[in-house]
Amino acid sequence: MLVSMTAVVSPDLAPHRWSALVWLACAVFLAMSPWFSAAAVLPHFRAVWMLTDSAAAWLTLAVQLGFVLEAVLSASLNLADRVMPRRLILIGALLAAAAYLGLLIADSAFTAMILRALTGEALAWVYPPALKAMSAWFRTGRGVALGVMVGALTLGSALPHLVNGLGGANWRVVIVTTSLLAAVGGLIAASVRDGPYQVPAAAFRPAQAWRLLTDGKMVHVTLGYLGHMWELYALWAWFSVFFAQVLSGRGLPEPARGAAFATFAVIGVGALGCYVGGVLGDRWGRARLTVLAMGVSGGCALILAGLLWIGASPFVVLAVSLVWGFWIIADSAQFSTLASELTDPAYVGTALTAQLALGFSLTAGSIALVPVLVTAWGWSGAFTVLALGPFVGAVAMRPLIRMNRKTNNSSRRL
Repeated sequence: MLVSMTAVVSPDLAPHRWSALVWLACAVFLAMSPWFSAAAVLPHFRAVWMLTDSAAAWLTLAVQLGFVLEAVLSASLNLADRVMPRRLILIGALLAAAAYLGLLIADSAFTAMILRALTGEALAWVYPPALKAMSAWFRTGRGVALGVMVGALTLGSALPHLVNGLGGANWRVVIVTTSLLAAVGGLIAASVRDGPYQVPAAAFRPAQAWRLLTDGKMVHVTLGYLGHMWELYALWAWFSVFFAQVLSGRGLPEPARGAAFATFAVIGVGALGCYVGGVLGDRWGRARLTVLAMGVSGGCALILAGLLWIGASPFVVLAVSLVWGFWIIADSAQFSTLASELTDPAYVGTALTAQLALGFSLTAGSIALVPVLVTAWGWSGAFTVLALGPFVGAVAMRPLIRMNRKTNNSSRRL
């Protein structure tokens, strides 16, 4: 086994927790690679099938929808709490690798969409169980731990744009390599032992997911998370198209390549944001951090809308976008951390899976809505609408800050 446990466990500090974090973060990064590496092969399929921007977006949406479908089913079955997380991660990673490998023989956009949906379904057995597995290793510092894991995935989401900026890679090589890496990720996760705070398998309760997300403080966390997700994936999915148009409007050479590098930077800087968000969440309180992050990210969206209105320089637009990219993801892991701390320990996996299902359901809508808004009102109008999400989310989280003050919660979990 890659991680071993000692017989005595401190109430707050589990031995080998940091090595477990490293191995699990690497495992999830590799296992989730069929999701984000699709950005590196999408240009090939767009050229072969002559896809429009909207049609290409559906290849991204297919993954989201597949993930949501399986996450809802898994949450209803309490799967992440009734099956050992490392087993689920292994099975999910292998299934995702197989579905992604199927793109080698896809003969139409429809077939590719089905395969991408199947990939998303398989990855619903990877991401939520991995968050639960990590929460079983950390009590103190859990915000940083989950922040590191989400940061690794954020960096993974950025890397394909760097590949495209450098001239791309052979699409067949990308698919085969990614599938192998996903399988390796599953094997690594299966080799990491369960954390010392792992609880026994839960009883089957189909309605538990809804109860968890709508009970007490979790109502605020759920609404805050939805506000956060409203803008996150819409920015990630459309920034390259947006910035290519900004560069083209100024007559700059190779706008597609420049946009690829810019997108890598805007998404990639979020990896640092996840770590900083984890540190601040553990120190300040998670609700306070999420309100700050959503306030800044929503403000950046409105600033960009104004900059586009006055025709600002692409360099100014990029500078604001980098700030946006940092803060738009800084709070993401803190919502998962709150779900793991505020819900019944026996059903943490169910809560995390249900939370992610709701969030990714919303991302499918916002991703599909962006081109409609751009056609009607331009990018300024689209960014203004995206800013509504984080502002609503911040309002939803503020009562938790007041609860913290009233109870004088020294652990600052909220």
